[in-house]
Amino acid sequence: MSDFRLRVFSCVAKNLSFTKASQELFISQPAITKHIQELETMYQTRLFERMGNKISLTDAGRLLLEHCEKILEEYGRLEYEMNLLRNEHIGKLRLGASTTIAQYVLPPLLARFIEKFPQVSLSLFNGNSLEVEKALQEHRIDLALVEGNIRQPNLKYTSFLQDELVPVVHTHSKWTEYDEITLEEFKKIPLVLRERGSGTLDILLAALQKHNIKLSDLNVKMYLGSTESIKLFLENCDCLGILSIRSVNKELYAGEMKVLEIKDLSMFREFDFVQLQGQENGLPALFMQFAEHYKEKL
Repeated sequence: MSDFRLRVFSCVAKNLSFTKASQELFISQPAITKHIQELETMYQTRLFERMGNKISLTDAGRLLLEHCEKILEEYGRLEYEMNLLRNEHIGKLRLGASTTIAQYVLPPLLARFIEKFPQVSLSLFNGNSLEVEKALQEHRIDLALVEGNIRQPNLKYTSFLQDELVPVVHTHSKWTEYDEITLEEFKKIPLVLRERGSGTLDILLAALQKHNIKLSDLNVKMYLGSTESIKLFLENCDCLGILSIRSVNKELYAGEMKVLEIKDLSMFREFDFVQLQGQENGLPALFMQFAEHYKEKL
C-alpha cells in the first residue's frame, strides 16, 4: 500500500493550499498538517515556505513532488495490474459522456473493456457536458467523461486526453482557397456551432475572450446539437464549423474537408473524467485505470 502521506503532500503541493487539500481528500486540516510535518521530520527539511496565508514549495518540496508523482503513478499501475489478476469484477457501470467523446473516443475503449471484463454490464448516457454533469450529480450515472473548461465545485475532475478544436470547411466551399484567415475575417464568415452548454462552444468562447471577441461579434447562422449534424450541414452550405480534430480525421484524409487556420487562435482542451467528491472506488476506478492504460491507442 502506498504511503498516504505522499498523497496528502501531492494534493497540498498541487493546490498550494492546506484547506483545499483537506476538502479534496475529505480529512481534517489538522490531519493534513500532521502528515506534512511527519514528512518534513522524516526528510529533515522544510517542504513548504509559509508566508501568511500562502504557501509555496521549497527546493526540497519540488524534488519530492517530482518523485512523488512517479511513485503514485507506479502504485496506481501496480494496483490496477493486481486487480486484473483477480479478475473478479462483477456489476453494473453507468457511464456518461459528452457528444464528441461518446462518438469518437469511447467506442473502441468500451469494446476492449467488455472483452476484458465480461461480467461487468455497461450503459452509456450521451449529452452535452452540462447534461452529463447534471446526470452525475443526480446519481443517474456513476462516472462521466466531458470536455470543456467549466468546473463544478462539488465534482472531481481527472485529466484523461488532450484534444484540439479546428476550424473546418467542406471542400466545395469557397473558403477552401484560403489556408489561413485573420480573426477579423473569422468574425465575418458564416458559422455553424455546437449548442450552448456544449464543451466545444465553451472552449471556443474562452479562446476568443483572450482577443476580446464575444459570441455576439460572430456571424453565427446555426447552432446544432451534435458533431455529425454539423458535418452534414457543412456539406450543404458555405459555412465554417469548429470541431474536434478527432471527429473529422476521416473526412480530412478523404479530402472531403479542409482545416482553415485562424491566425493567433489555438483551441486545445482536456477530456476529463468526472466523479462526485468523495466517491468510493470500485467499477468507476477500474474503468479509469483501464482507460489510462489503453489511451495511447486512441
